[in-house]
Amino acid sequence: MDNTLQLIFFFVIIIPSAIIHEYAHAWMADRLGDPTARNMGRLTLNPIPHIDMFGTILMPLFLFFASGGNFMFAYAKPVPFNPYNLRDQKRDPALVGIAGPASNLLIAFIVGLFVRFMPISEFTFLLSIIVYANILLAVFNMVPIPPLDGSKVLFAILPDSAWQFRQNLERYGFMILLFFIFFAFDIIIPVIRFIYLLIVGRPLF
Repeated sequence: MDNTLQLIFFFVIIIPSAIIHEYAHAWMADRLGDPTARNMGRLTLNPIPHIDMFGTILMPLFLFFASGGNFMFAYAKPVPFNPYNLRDQKRDPALVGIAGPASNLLIAFIVGLFVRFMPISEFTFLLSIIVYANILLAVFNMVPIPPLDGSKVLFAILPDSAWQFRQNLERYGFMILLFFIFFAFDIIIPVIRFIYLLIVGRPLF
């Protein structure tokens, strides 16, 4: 398949995968006592409330053209939640954070079973892109840099004495994240490939 067509299909897949990711956050927060997302109409699989003009539309197009059709990424509008409504204000934000990546890994596992046991074909190649896109979303979001989901897990296990470290990480998180995306993103590629291999049983693509 042509590389441009692969990226277009990746874009078509990454958006609903990101929407399911955000829905999982909303569902978990609601289950743990915070109705914020539900009250704001975000506890839904309807894509419209989850679309972020920059992250879902403009950024993928910019990356596509800026990279000459070689790279694309997208995200949905983050789901808001109020940690003060959660039953356990230290543990539950981590559970809300984990819910999004877990939903993507579940999708990757289910679709990956088809790729694993079906003959190699153009169809299974398309399915493999779905698996890859969802593993990418899960692994990337578990990087412990605010505002990514992994930071919520990190903050849940940090001792209370590390509050100054947490404040600094939250203050400079966006700049650290940009540095990671542009200069250190390759660090997570082996993790993505390893999880893909575990699920599918053969190397990526």
